[in-house]
Amino acid sequence: MSKKIISTSKAPGAIGPYSQAVEINGMVYTSGQLGLNAETGQFGEGVQEQTRLSLSNVQAILEAAGTSLDHVIKTTVFLKDMNDFVAVNEIYGSFFSEPYPARSAVEVARLPKDGLVEIEVIAVKP
Repeated sequence: MSKKIISTSKAPGAIGPYSQAVEINGMVYTSGQLGLNAETGQFGEGVQEQTRLSLSNVQAILEAAGTSLDHVIKTTVFLKDMNDFVAVNEIYGSFFSEPYPARSAVEVARLPKDGLVEIEVIAVKP
C-alpha cells in the first residue's frame, strides 16, 4: 500500500494537521474544501459563490493528483443551512455532468471559519 500526499497552491492550504488530499491504490480522497478564494484566502460572497469556489478548489486538487471531476465517484456536501440546498445544487450541477457521482448532503451546526458550504470528494485515477 503506497500513500501519496497531494498538495497544490491552486487551492487553499490546510488549516490544520491534514492534507488537501491523499491518493492510495488509484483512489483520491480530498479533504473538505471551503468556499475560499485560493489567492486571497477570503470567502466568496454568499452560498453560491462559496459553492463555486469550493468546487474550483476540489477541481484544482484533483488536477494536481492527475484526475478530474469527471472521475469523481462520491461527493459529500456539508451545508450550514439546508435551505441553501437548491442554490448549492444549481452551482454543483454546473461542475458535474451525467453520469453524476453519488452524493450525500447534510446540514451541520457549524463549519470551519464559519463557512456556508464545504465539499469533499472521492475520485479514481484514470
